[in-house]
Amino acid sequence: MRVKVRLFARLREIVGSAEIERDVPPGATLAVVWDQLAADFPALAPYRGSISAAVNADYARLQAPVGDGDEVAFLPPVSGG
Repeated sequence: MRVKVRLFARLREIVGSAEIERDVPPGATLAVVWDQLAADFPALAPYRGSISAAVNADYARLQAPVGDGDEVAFLPPVSGG
């Protein structure tokens, strides 16, 4: 399966791109997609416990399944006032 991954803010800076495509196994979840990214870009790993994620523009937990052609987004924590 192939998914489009969108990255924002610091995550985009680490990867060097706002959007990449990834091949994931059938039955993959957001966690699988994230773990693959973190394996390729180790500086992402510390964000695992604090990121927000979405599938096709709907916020989702890391246990949410992804399907072929889905758009996945990962967003780091946001602060400010």
